[in-house]
Amino acid sequence: FRRYLLVALTSCLFWNTFGLSATMDSKPNILLFLADDLGIGDIGCYGNNTIRTPNIDRLAREGVKLTQHIAAAPLCTPSRAAFLTGRYPIRSGMASSNRYRALQWNAGSGGLPANETTFARLLQQQGYTTGLIGKWHQGVNCESFNDHCHHPLNHGFDYFYGMPFTLVNNCQESKPPELDVALQAKLWLYSQIIILGVLTLTAGKLTGLISIRWKIIACFTLMGGLFFISWYSSYGFVQYWNCILMRNHDITEQPMRLERTASLMLKEAVSFIKRNKHGPFLLFVSFLHVHTPLFTTAKFLGKSHHGLYGDNVEEMDWMVGRILDSLDKEGLKNHTFTYFASDHGGHLEAQDGSAQLGGWNGIYKGGKGMGGWEGRIRVPGIFRWPGVLPAGAVINEPTSLMDIYPTVVHLAGGILPQDSRVIDGRNLVPLLQGRVQKSEHEFLFHYCGSYLHAVRWYQKDSGAVWKAHYVTPVFHPSGAGACYGKGICPCFGEGVTHHDPPLLFDLSRDPSEAKPLSADTEPLFDTVIRKIGRAIEEHRRTLTPVPEQMSLYNIMWKPWLQPCCGMFPFCWCDKEGDGTQRL
Repeated sequence: FRRYLLVALTSCLFWNTFGLSATMDSKPNILLFLADDLGIGDIGCYGNNTIRTPNIDRLAREGVKLTQHIAAAPLCTPSRAAFLTGRYPIRSGMASSNRYRALQWNAGSGGLPANETTFARLLQQQGYTTGLIGKWHQGVNCESFNDHCHHPLNHGFDYFYGMPFTLVNNCQESKPPELDVALQAKLWLYSQIIILGVLTLTAGKLTGLISIRWKIIACFTLMGGLFFISWYSSYGFVQYWNCILMRNHDITEQPMRLERTASLMLKEAVSFIKRNKHGPFLLFVSFLHVHTPLFTTAKFLGKSHHGLYGDNVEEMDWMVGRILDSLDKEGLKNHTFTYFASDHGGHLEAQDGSAQLGGWNGIYKGGKGMGGWEGRIRVPGIFRWPGVLPAGAVINEPTSLMDIYPTVVHLAGGILPQDSRVIDGRNLVPLLQGRVQKSEHEFLFHYCGSYLHAVRWYQKDSGAVWKAHYVTPVFHPSGAGACYGKGICPCFGEGVTHHDPPLLFDLSRDPSEAKPLSADTEPLFDTVIRKIGRAIEEHRRTLTPVPEQMSLYNIMWKPWLQPCCGMFPFCWCDKEGDGTQRL
């Protein structure tokens, strides 16, 4: 009996160890969902009981849910750069030192540098077919309108269908403009002053009240006209310059027609899975949801309990469900590593009168754009791989969106870049499987642009998660919890407060960051601050100067870089409608 028992136990151990390894050795398909501006409190599995998200909730039930999943930046462009490269945006030049912290134009020259290696590139080298459906927002061109130096196909993706930029209110005609509204208001004012001046001089000349030559008036008129054209040629046509769809290198809609965008994205994602069902494939579904203007198809309008924003969230969840159904239909569910997250927290300042157009970040303070507050960086994080990852598991350890990079490279059998570059992400597979209990992260650095605002220290022996805030935004109005009236909180200048000593919180006891600690209330205060200070010094020694991709020159609109489906400036086309009919 003992002999048979020993054989049975040995066989069980063999299959638990080597059977799992065999599963891991086969390259899984990889499906990555990334929402845009979704708050952690907006979906059911993270506590929302009024917005219906059954498909995302199903992923959590069938997989692993992370409760301390952290974005590397509080805005789209830098956060997505970190996601794609596994590196803090400041290392790649995708962190800004000015007020423009995300790319502003398709016709800017900034973007993800060609010397950055994305996970798509590494998976491509491992035999994966790689696809990106949806939002890119990492730049397009460098020196000419079709060099596509920053394009997804130049960063490891075999197929791209989507928006090289991001949704903004300007993409919907009925919405007020969103792009650089304060600057546009100033430019309009200056233009009106010039017009008024020219009219005054003309009237004075005609009535004889002012002695001035007509040539001088003509010169002022010409200069005023050139000034107006110089800015209105960009800001006056944002819908045509930024709101476009591309398939690989070709523009298919300019401007895009929002009423069919969601169905086109869904169709493309399902088609990619069907075409590549024999795998392995990487599909990155980068949703345009739930960024303003929150364009939602009629099927979902008015169906949620949270207005237009809730409708948009529920439409996105439906799209997730349809894509998961396509995996089931092709028999790929058990052979696909699936991930869902948001690029950063919800946008608290997004409002239309009394209507809230941004997400809810649950119990966490702050939101999109804020450097260190938990509401801007703590996001949903869900993984599913049936038979390999446990179902219904919850992990409370600190993790990062940058961890996806080494995780998927490991699953694909690849190796991380072996040059001198620093990879800040960590392979999550052992943690997700329960083979280790602690996160590999000890410190996480929370930037606002290129400015370090806060640092998180995971004290593993005690379980404490300390966070020190060196800089925080000044809320407007005071105590409001956001920068209402400003669009987004600043990173520097008069709009922030510097703290010396820093504000200190223990997130394991105070996740809402409601009660800052002090030397009087926390015996370890000085020890923790010194420890974090040394970590900052060590971190800064690993940084090397790189060109800033969002410098004022790089982010400005350059007509010679404008993607155009016709002869510039006549950029109008609709290849998704009836054949290739030109509008």
